This record gives sequence, structure tokens and C-alpha cells, in this order.
Amino acid sequence: MQNLIDNTPAKKNYAFIDSIRGLAMISIVAEHSMFIYPTSFQPHDLTGVLSFAFIIQLTKFGTISFFLLAGFLIGEKFSTSSAWEYLKKRIKNTLFPWLFWSLIFLFTIVLGNVVAAFKFGNGHMDADYADQFIDHVKMVYLHSSYWFIPNFLCCITILLLFKRYLYSYYLGAVFLLFTLLYAVNIYVGWVEPRHTTALLGFVFFLWLGAQLNKNLEKLDNWINRTPIYIWVILVIITFIFGMGEEVNLFYRDSIDPYNSLRITNIFYSIACFFLFFRIRKFDFLDWIKPRETTFGIYLIHFIIACSVLPEIFITLKRDVNILPLWQVMGYILLRFILIYGSTLLLVMGINKTKFKWSIGRS
Repeated sequence: MQNLIDNTPAKKNYAFIDSIRGLAMISIVAEHSMFIYPTSFQPHDLTGVLSFAFIIQLTKFGTISFFLLAGFLIGEKFSTSSAWEYLKKRIKNTLFPWLFWSLIFLFTIVLGNVVAAFKFGNGHMDADYADQFIDHVKMVYLHSSYWFIPNFLCCITILLLFKRYLYSYYLGAVFLLFTLLYAVNIYVGWVEPRHTTALLGFVFFLWLGAQLNKNLEKLDNWINRTPIYIWVILVIITFIFGMGEEVNLFYRDSIDPYNSLRITNIFYSIACFFLFFRIRKFDFLDWIKPRETTFGIYLIHFIIACSVLPEIFITLKRDVNILPLWQVMGYILLRFILIYGSTLLLVMGINKTKFKWSIGRS
């Protein structure tokens, strides 16, 4: 996301960052399109489980890719500004737009409750609505896409505290240990096993991204010498294992079987990152302009997915759980096209107005 990983420095050719940024955001919107809010869709047979696991695993490289990209540019930014100046800039450019849109999302949820109260409860809210409101707040800030910014800023702060040791492999080993503990926690449940609450689970990828930047010339030479089919094979292999772990967790009744910090998904995400780095240029992304639109898409798409689209489709009055699998998949594809397309156009429009500060554009 543009404001999370900074503008691409003009003095170096980092065009691949825009490509990976755009692909990662597409994958995240696609993933969120599959969770058909407010309906809770659950595949009920092996074919459905495998199909759902297949399409979700395809999209699961996005979150880790964003942390890798952010880390890639952190070392360079740290060398040109103080840690405090860098953090203040990140907070200014990301926190206020995030707060603005997350509050709008919360408002749409409360507004829906108010409308329902007048429509079905003679204008009276439930007696336990205070508890429901707290649940809404938790959903917005812990279990929706808005979890990312607080987690990201916390990860940045942790890295800033250890700026002096940024390139220490010992520090990287400590961060990796936390990531692996979260990967194990998915199975044992020491703490809530959701990646959205894994506060220390993603710092390692920031650190790893910084190492990639430091060794960019060696990395570039190595990647270019490696045949592209090697990376394709690695992506396919890690994808298969990632899908298998999803299915295993699903049948173990995990509360988050598609967790981004699954060990298989970590390898899959890194393999995808290197494949995209090897390809570098994706011409179809030129029209999307990832540097200008990605952060805005992140901020707005979840509102479209959870508050706008359900109101449009409310007249269908069909339970998605009783639809044939092919219709469910078609519905998910339609949701993705509508969510991503409408959000992209909205962000492009906002970028042309004075309101562009709301999507992090000054």
C-alpha cells in the first residue's frame, strides 16, 4: 500500500514494488470477497471444502507481501531520516485516513442496527445493545481489514526500537521465533489463533524485507540466473501444501483455518514474492496505477463488501449455503468484480478531488 511502504524512490528502479503492491491488493480484495457477510458460508462436503480452500489459498500471499515490501524500503528510509521522524510521517499519512474510514464502517453497522430497530422493533434497540456495540467495535478493529494499520504501526515501532540492530541475524532469529510461535499457536491456541491479532507475528517479514534491500544486487543477480519455471514450481508446491493445511485446519474446527501465518502459507507467500520479483512487470497493472490507488482500495473495499453490497443483494433473499457449489463460486466472482471495480473507480475519483487526503494522498 502506497502510504505503508512509501513512495518508490526515483533514484532507483523499484518498478517491481508497484507490481507486487497491485497484485497483493487484488489478492486481498479477492479473499474478502469470499466471505459473504453477513451470511456465514461454510462448505458442507469435501468438494466444497477443497474448492473453497483452493480459491482462498490462491489469494493468501497478499498480507505477507505487503510487510516484505514495507521492510524492503525501511532500511533506506532509516538512513535518510531519524526513527522518530519516520514514525511521525507514517502515522500522519496512514493513521488519520484509517481512522476516518474505519469510523465510517462502524457508522454503517450502527446505522443498519438503527434501521432494523425502527423496522422491526418499533424504534427500540435491544436491551443488550451496549454489548452488541462493543462486539461491533471488536469486529471492525480486530476482525476486519482495519486490523492491518495498528498492527503495521506496532511492527514499525518495534523495528524502530531496534534500529541499531536492523541487519542483525540474531534480531531476525528472535522475530522469526515469534512468527513460528504464532504458526504453532494456530493448532494449540495459547492465545486467540487469528492472524489479525498476531501483534508480533509479522515483524519478521519487515526485517526480512530490509535484508532483501541491503543485498539487492546479489538478490537481483541470483533471481535473474534462476529459471522462471523454478519459481513457478515452488509456488505450485507451496500452494498445494498450503491448501492441504487449510483443509486440515478446517476439519480440526479451527476458528481461522485460512490464517496467513500458517507455516505453509509463509513459504507460499515468499515463493510468490520471488516469482513476482523475477517477472517484475505486469502490464495490465499500468491502468490500475497501484502507487496511487492501493491504499485507498484497502481503506474502502471492506465497507463496499460488508455494508453496501449486502444491501444491494438483499432482495435476492437466498441463503448461499443452499446454493449449488458452481453458483456459490459464480456469486463470489461477481462479488469480487463489483467490490474491486467499484472501489477502484471510487478511489480514482477521490484522487481528483480535495478529499484525496482521506486516502493518504497529499
